[in-house]
Amino acid sequence: MELLFKLILIIFKANLAAIFLIMQPILDFFSSIDPVTGAFYATLFTWGLTALGASLVFFVKEMNRALLDGLLGFTGGVMVAASFWSLLAPGIEMSPGEGFIKVIPASIGFGLGALFIFSLDKVLPHIHINFKESEGIKTPWHKTTLLVLAITLHNIPEGLAVGVLFGGVAAGIPEASIAGAVALAIGIGIQNFPEGIAVSMPMRRQGVSRFKSFWYGQLSAIVEPIAAVIGALAVTFFTPILPYALAFAAGAMIFVVVEEVIPETQQDRYTDIATLGFIGGFIVMMSLDVALG
Repeated sequence: MELLFKLILIIFKANLAAIFLIMQPILDFFSSIDPVTGAFYATLFTWGLTALGASLVFFVKEMNRALLDGLLGFTGGVMVAASFWSLLAPGIEMSPGEGFIKVIPASIGFGLGALFIFSLDKVLPHIHINFKESEGIKTPWHKTTLLVLAITLHNIPEGLAVGVLFGGVAAGIPEASIAGAVALAIGIGIQNFPEGIAVSMPMRRQGVSRFKSFWYGQLSAIVEPIAAVIGALAVTFFTPILPYALAFAAGAMIFVVVEEVIPETQQDRYTDIATLGFIGGFIVMMSLDVALG
């Protein structure tokens, strides 16, 4: 048993060393450019993975429901882990004071972030993957448009989170690092892959052409680079808001997970698969942040 444990540890260390070897040129590149530009490039990557997920519509006629629920659970796990490890924890660490005073910026920012997405959720017309009734202001818009808007709503806090971390680097905050920002972008990118699938596949089932299904799927993530640049610039020019901004992004992401992602995975009989997917996503994002951040 002890020999097996040592073997697993050796394999783990070897894989970790390989990851660092691969990541070093990427980190060097992002360290050599302006952080706001870095935020833009990083979210182009996350947008690209959304497009990659959406492109499966060209090769697969229909996505297995169990697999889709598992991938959506994975998405939720990544978002929750990123909210704590990449956003809340650094935000609390860089806040002044002790005890309850130290968590005031994080508490305010977290609440405002959740309230922001709550407000958008009530105003922006959209419909979720596994639900029949639309939300937001009533509109005659087609169901496919409402589905794209729902995923777009997911992507606003994700882009904002990446941008805020890069903005912290630009502002010279010690707790914000290029490695941490890149780790978050990688995690967001990984979970964007199933989001692209979650838009394009249902559209294809409704009779939309393969190209249009792909187009709308990738289009749902176009908001990420925009939100990232806005977040990075805001923190760059108003450095004291960084703890609030990090917690704001975390609150927005947690709201999306609890209000939308998790309920979407509980509408069929594959709830256990979705739960395991959530746990897997949490572990992946936690590992990325701790290893690279």
